[in-house]
Amino acid sequence: MISASNLAMRFGERTLFENVSFQFNPGNRYGLIGANGAGKTTLLKILSGMESATLGEVSWPRDSVIGFLKQDQFLYEEERVMDVVIRGNPQLHAALRERDSIYEKADLTDADGTRLAILEEIIEKEDGYSAEATAGRLLSGLGISTKQQEGKMKELSGGYKLRVLLARVLFQNPDIMLLDEPTNHLDIVSIRWLEDFLATSYRGLLVLISHDREFLNRVCTHIADVDYETVTLYTGNYEDFVESKSLAMEQRIKEAEGAEKKRAELQDFINRFGAKASKARQAQSRQKQLDKIELPDIKKTSRIYPSIRFGFETSTGREVLAVSGLLKSYGARTLFQNLTFEIERGERVAIVGPNGVGKSTLLKIIQDELKPDSGTYKWGHEVRISYFAQDHHEALSGPETVYEWLYAYKPEASIGTIRGTLGALLFSGDDVHKKIEALSGGESARLLLAKMVLARGNVLILDEPTNHLDLESVASLEEALATFDGTVIFVSHDKHFVSTVATRILAITEEGLRDFSGSYVEYLDKLGDDYLARANPNLRKKEDAAEVVVPGVAVKEEPVKAVPALSYEERKALKNKVSKLKKDSAEAEKNIAQLEERIFAIEGQLATSSGDIAALASQRETLQAELALTMEKWEKIHAEHERLAPLLG
Repeated sequence: MISASNLAMRFGERTLFENVSFQFNPGNRYGLIGANGAGKTTLLKILSGMESATLGEVSWPRDSVIGFLKQDQFLYEEERVMDVVIRGNPQLHAALRERDSIYEKADLTDADGTRLAILEEIIEKEDGYSAEATAGRLLSGLGISTKQQEGKMKELSGGYKLRVLLARVLFQNPDIMLLDEPTNHLDIVSIRWLEDFLATSYRGLLVLISHDREFLNRVCTHIADVDYETVTLYTGNYEDFVESKSLAMEQRIKEAEGAEKKRAELQDFINRFGAKASKARQAQSRQKQLDKIELPDIKKTSRIYPSIRFGFETSTGREVLAVSGLLKSYGARTLFQNLTFEIERGERVAIVGPNGVGKSTLLKIIQDELKPDSGTYKWGHEVRISYFAQDHHEALSGPETVYEWLYAYKPEASIGTIRGTLGALLFSGDDVHKKIEALSGGESARLLLAKMVLARGNVLILDEPTNHLDLESVASLEEALATFDGTVIFVSHDKHFVSTVATRILAITEEGLRDFSGSYVEYLDKLGDDYLARANPNLRKKEDAAEVVVPGVAVKEEPVKAVPALSYEERKALKNKVSKLKKDSAEAEKNIAQLEERIFAIEGQLATSSGDIAALASQRETLQAELALTMEKWEKIHAEHERLAPLLG
């Protein structure tokens, strides 16, 4: 539980919030939302104890463990990724490191044996013997491969390092978990895994900041809205919040209108009859009524929607882009090969796929920022590109102010045009004199959008544009792109954004490029059918197949026809497979139990210091490795059985 009492936070003359009191209860999952700059991250830091409020206090049970997603990804460059995750349990991590250092000694003393027994007790109490398996599952869910888990942190990109830090917080399994934008740098598959984990596996108190409305809808049981210089709690997910807040605002407006109307009626009576002796008493009565009427205090919301309008002077030809046989590798690793597709005028194309498959690389290649290893691309007639880069630091650098930077991009534009464009993107007053190096993530994104508006390109290319934007800015961008008459090519992991904007999906997968004409929701529905078909190929006859995927070659997908009923032979084959899986699962469970018993026996000997400690420790490590492999094998068998068994009805 977290309790806040009379909280206030001010920066100079600016008030973020004041007189705020609330209680966050265990088992609930609170989405902390608000406009950029409203104070969400500041409030989260206050709740974690990392920052102090101007006034008021925050309290939580003394023995509570708090997990906070810190952006300290460069502290552990030389450490193994797996070990960084296990750091989430400091006591276990310290015990494991001390135990390993003792085992590295050439000769062990009696004191070492005694200390090892104590350490083994700590490790057992903290579930240390399953720690790597647990950490591995978390890392895999967040898209970190087994090979990467055994490597060092310095071998990962910045985005993947943040995934490791998120896994560290999840591994900690704290009583209170505080997450600031946990879905940033996650692909769609990892976001869905995290949604399921937080909604079904985590049992503590969760407070998170996110600008992904689908994520908020799937995870949150409550919404804490930072607005009107206060924090208001709503029960339900984000969609519930939107409806409740809208109704509450409508009610306050009606109350204010009613009070204003009553005041006008009373004042009119007083003005007309106040000077008449025969009406003096009634006028005085009306004046008392007027003095008692208080208008509802409707503060100005911090939520402001930017006005984004993309336009262009000259239209492109019908064919906008033709890509043929693109191949790109880095060393021995091939990102993609034989990418072939065409894009026509007016299409809004989303490029999706797991992180690391080369989506951003593809965008850079078609803009001539990178060279492909082979293949070609060709832009059509009269194409004018406007680009939004994922890395804001690459696009925004130097000592200029916001106004100076945008003016330098288009010096022929009038002062009114520059100021008007900035104002539409919420840079008004002194905001235009901010140094670009001091801008927040959301401000940087809006400045890049302002540049795109000025560029007036007929082809818009955007790489992860919703990162760092608040929900209001995302909504405005969705509308601007959905109503744009030109062509849009973009990369995003925001499901709602892709669903709203895209009319076509290009999915880069391990099997090749999937080219789907339709909405993202339709694509995901189709993808679900594909998974089912791959689980049991006999469910779909050849004549009903909607696609044939050739590695690296794009194929057009059509709606899948209804899945036919199983024939006698198909049902028999499926029944035999399910039966074998059940048998293999039982066998694996038996092996796991036997291995655990052998490990337990060895740990008993270690605890009493009986026998050759070094030999026993080596034998235990061998058995633990075998146990981990057996558990992994059992999980795969169990998952396959769970997937196929329901098909028998």
